[in-house]
Amino acid sequence: MPHIVVEYSDTLTDAFDRPGFGAALHPVIAKTVDTAVAGCKTRFRRVEDAFLADGAPGLAMIHVEVSILSGRDAETKRELSAAVLEVARAHVSPVPGLTVQTTVDVRDLDRDCYQQHEVAHPA
Repeated sequence: MPHIVVEYSDTLTDAFDRPGFGAALHPVIAKTVDTAVAGCKTRFRRVEDAFLADGAPGLAMIHVEVSILSGRDAETKRELSAAVLEVARAHVSPVPGLTVQTTVDVRDLDRDCYQQHEVAHPA
């Protein structure tokens, strides 16, 4: 925890610095919601089939969903959402002729039900 899922238009494959985004994002999330970077997990999903706005060509999207343990107040979630948006925007290079819509959604994981298991295997 936190779990981050990033969906992005395939037209952004070369313009979206995913490793850089993850590296910059995890410390921001950890600081904002008072957790450890080691618990952050980001998954990227390239979207090849989407219909954006009125379907006009030249539109692309990035959507970041951040799931955190429940109990954070609305202000913390707003701060996190704004920070994630800023990090995302900083890791996308301009693509001529393309308009990119970037969105963020912060969700709660039910603290009473969330489970985790970790095991380290010696090298």
